[in-house]
This record gives sequence, C-alpha cells and structure tokens, in this order.
Amino acid sequence: MSFGNSFEDDSESMSEINMTPLVDVMLVLLIIFIITIPVINHSVKIDLPRAVNQPNQVKPQTINIAIDTAGKVYWNAFVVDESTMKARIAEAAREDPQPELHLRADRKTLYERVAQVMAAAQAGGLNKIGFITEPTP
Repeated sequence: MSFGNSFEDDSESMSEINMTPLVDVMLVLLIIFIITIPVINHSVKIDLPRAVNQPNQVKPQTINIAIDTAGKVYWNAFVVDESTMKARIAEAAREDPQPELHLRADRKTLYERVAQVMAAAQAGGLNKIGFITEPTP
C-alpha cells in the first residue's frame, strides 16, 4: 500500500491532497493585502513647525446657591437677600470663564422660590445652571 500516484488499484481512495487550489487562494489573498495596505496607511509626509506651549486649563469657579424650606437663599453658605443675589449674579456673569451655578433646594421648598432664583440667574446672564440632588438610599 503506497501513498503515491499509483492508479493500479481503483478501489482504493486517493490519499493525496491537491495543493493547487490552496496555493491559488493564498496568492489571491496575498495580492489583496499588498494592494490594500498602502491605501490604509495613506498619509502625507510634511515637516510640521515645532513650538513649545502648555495647555491653559482654567476651570471656572462654581457658585453654590442653596434654598432652605423657609425660602432663604444662601450664596456659598452665606445668607443673601434678593437684591444682593441679583448683584452678585450680574457680577459673576461678567467673569471669563463664566462660573457654573449649582442650585440646591430643600425637598419641601416651594417650586416658586426655585423658579425665582433660576429666573434671576437667567436675567443676570448666567448660562450654566445645575441642580444638586442626593441619591436615594
């Protein structure tokens, strides 16, 4: 029993692998990769100017406004009245970068009071208003 090309006994199956289709497929794949790799790595070679700089990351300050159940307004933990709050909002709106307003209100505060503070912030020119809440346990 030999594994060669003997055609003497037709009842035995041929046990030799035909490598020609495998080589053809591999050559086609090789040609495809050779063609597509330069397209993927396409870039223009230029000589860029060199400069030394550092990014300027100025974080805007935050203003914390709290409203308690009685309707008192606290500006960064200090009690303020309506006119003082409006003056401080107008002053803060002129800063560059403009500070963020973090609004925190007691659960039982009237919505009307919260809306008044939001309207004063918008009228004063503050664009970024965020609500601070506590997660439920």
